[in-house]
Amino acid sequence: MKKVLFVLFTLMLVFMAGCKDEVNNNQDKHSELSKDQDSTYAFTGLPADGPTNNRMVAVMVNNHAKARPQTGLSQADIVFELLAEGNITRFLALYQSELPSVIGPVRSAREYYFDLAHAYDAIYVYHGAADFIDQMIQDKGIDHLNGSLYDNDGILFKRESFRKPPHNSYLQLNALYDKAEEKGYDVTAAYEALPFAEAGSEVTGTPATLAKVGYSNNPSEVVQYTFRQDSGSYIRSNGQQQTIDMETEEPIEVSNVLIMEAHHEVIDQSGRRAIDLDSGGKAYLLQKGVLQEVEWKRQAGRIIPVKNGKEVPFVPGKTWINVIPKQPGLQEIVTISSE
Repeated sequence: MKKVLFVLFTLMLVFMAGCKDEVNNNQDKHSELSKDQDSTYAFTGLPADGPTNNRMVAVMVNNHAKARPQTGLSQADIVFELLAEGNITRFLALYQSELPSVIGPVRSAREYYFDLAHAYDAIYVYHGAADFIDQMIQDKGIDHLNGSLYDNDGILFKRESFRKPPHNSYLQLNALYDKAEEKGYDVTAAYEALPFAEAGSEVTGTPATLAKVGYSNNPSEVVQYTFRQDSGSYIRSNGQQQTIDMETEEPIEVSNVLIMEAHHEVIDQSGRRAIDLDSGGKAYLLQKGVLQEVEWKRQAGRIIPVKNGKEVPFVPGKTWINVIPKQPGLQEIVTISSE
């Protein structure tokens, strides 16, 4: 009898242990699921549906008329638009939450672009540079991949036949992290999130459904943002031509447009510039069809809008930051209206 009771007792202990393990496993799974559900991307504030610790990639994207429409811009978390030479802008497109397979056309490096990439802890990708720029990138220890060293290798960079050089070099992003690891770069990173407003929160300010940024007197080079009530976001155009993704034909659609003044200075006979992205200054912030007059500052290297000394949160979604010359400034270069 004692033997039977011992066996029954043992079976009961095994059953209870099994139930406990199942409960613990379910709790662990629930905890992991909750963690995934609560996780958001650091640079868009949107719920994560994939890894959030992949290293950001910052790509120099051509904006010459012969390079449009570009590929991969619609998937960038943040895009900086700054003057390169003359009145033509160039993009620094930052990718972390979405990684398109192809990005481009890719163009050459400039100091203020790679300083931004470094400040956002991104791997800087460009195609070619003046010797002194390449030396600066080396001296500052900036993690980088230069397309001129992989020119048309078909793995990291590919020259497409439907465009002529220098407007036809395209980054093959699927190979980037492997190439970065070969150079000893980290391919993961823990990012502190930008300040984001809670979903559904209101934005107060002046109605602004249309913004024009006059980088050039040429109407085809005027940048325009038009608010879409149905999506609550802004559509970008160069002049009257809507900016779309060449591969998907999706429009560039962003939740935040920050237009900021900065001191510009031409530093050589080729028309290269130095742009002060450290000192802060005046800015316009467009969100949800509303304009706020704010200031911008560098905070831990990043560009942040502030008002009365306090951070102004971004609306969850994608952000474009247009940098314009402080002279003549916002009131002369930017036109805001409400249609």
